[in-house]
Amino acid sequence: MTAIDTTTQSTVSIVERTISAVFKEREQIDKVIPRLLERGVSRDDISIIGKNFHSETRITGFITKKDVILGGLKQGGIFGSLFGSALALLTGVGMLFIPFVGQVVAAGPLGAALLGAASGAIAGATGAGLVSALIALGMPEEKAAIYQTRVEAGDFLLAVEVPADKTGEIQLLLESAGGEEVHTSETTLPRKRSGQLENPSDLSPEVRSHLSEDAQRTFIANYNQALTESGDESKAEHHAWDVVSEQFEQDEHGYWSKGKAKL
Repeated sequence: MTAIDTTTQSTVSIVERTISAVFKEREQIDKVIPRLLERGVSRDDISIIGKNFHSETRITGFITKKDVILGGLKQGGIFGSLFGSALALLTGVGMLFIPFVGQVVAAGPLGAALLGAASGAIAGATGAGLVSALIALGMPEEKAAIYQTRVEAGDFLLAVEVPADKTGEIQLLLESAGGEEVHTSETTLPRKRSGQLENPSDLSPEVRSHLSEDAQRTFIANYNQALTESGDESKAEHHAWDVVSEQFEQDEHGYWSKGKAKL
């Protein structure tokens, strides 16, 4: 499969609601995640943020599908060794610095969205820590302020994205598991669009925030070409990242921008 020159150039997720809650204890998180999975909630739709996840291995940045693709990492293995069994079940686990909160471990699409906010992908979300990021993602200001205070104090924020007809069931599950400050929002988290990508807004936040505008165009054009040829989104993503890594330089922050000189 060959790379193509960049040009300017689905099915939307069936998720319709985001249910969020805070938990006081790590053990509660360890127990509630398997229960959610047993109810048919996808691990890709579960997010967690917390300060009190302990690990013998310190990492910086946010481990994304891009890191797995380019670095050849095995998601389950590395996530499990870093953060334990519960987080090993989720996707996109990594360390983030959130203003006014500090270093947190974040997992799932909420962590990816916060990374996008920290990189300017969500307008206006970088100035007031977790509160403004959650507001930008559709959370009421009062609830966002409560969640930031609780996370800062050491509690854990969990968000679950579910179809509207499962809202009541999952809300009751979270409450029975010890969840507090439960809130349901009609806004879902930004993520990659399924199928052909039309513009940078179709990219997932953690991908978009790591690419310059030129690199975004390169990614989209090559992703779409590969998807047309193979029909496999995973293969298309691998191909797009391969082309980006071949054509652009990556800085110390993981940002791909300056094009490599052609020999």
